[in-house]
Amino acid sequence: MNTEIQIAKALLDIKAVFFRPDEPFTWASGIKSPVYCDNRLILTAPAVRTLVETAIADAVKTYYPQAEVLMGTSTAGIAHAAIAAHMLDMPMGYVRGGNKDHGRQNRIEGRLEAGQKVVVIEDLISTGGSVIDVVEALREAGAQVLGVVSIFTYGMQKGLDRLAAANVENHSLTCFDAVAQAAGENGYIAMEDIARLIQFRDNPADESWMQK
Repeated sequence: MNTEIQIAKALLDIKAVFFRPDEPFTWASGIKSPVYCDNRLILTAPAVRTLVETAIADAVKTYYPQAEVLMGTSTAGIAHAAIAAHMLDMPMGYVRGGNKDHGRQNRIEGRLEAGQKVVVIEDLISTGGSVIDVVEALREAGAQVLGVVSIFTYGMQKGLDRLAAANVENHSLTCFDAVAQAAGENGYIAMEDIARLIQFRDNPADESWMQK
């Protein structure tokens, strides 16, 4: 079993990602979604946590061997960045959603020197907006952002286009398609529902996937 499928199955097993195509969830944007993703649950499942953090560390070594610092996204990416950095014996920090309104008013926490080679650790990518915002904050601070390692990506075209336009490279441990396939093969959803899920992924604004 390759790592992408192994992690997809693990996320399903701990209900960090699960599908409900007949009772869709509503995102903050109002979009109806057949999938719910909460990678924070990885932290409370030691075996899955070890699997995921090892895969993050391996991805950093494989794709970004020149990396000097890991930076987590606030808040969900912080713990994953910290654990992976510990495994790699590397410094880490994190980037807030905005500047603090007190103290030194930092947005970037942890020591970051201009010119340092940084990899961003993100838990989930949908449309890509939040991780691009983090990358831009790091670039403005003088960091050389090599790319992103994320746990899960929806693979939505809007997200792919935005990452490409911002010149941000992303490597995800697993993806929507892999999780959908694992969900069908392991009885979490009916195999015939996979096409509906992919239809959602291709165009989240089109709710015709909800019709069987």
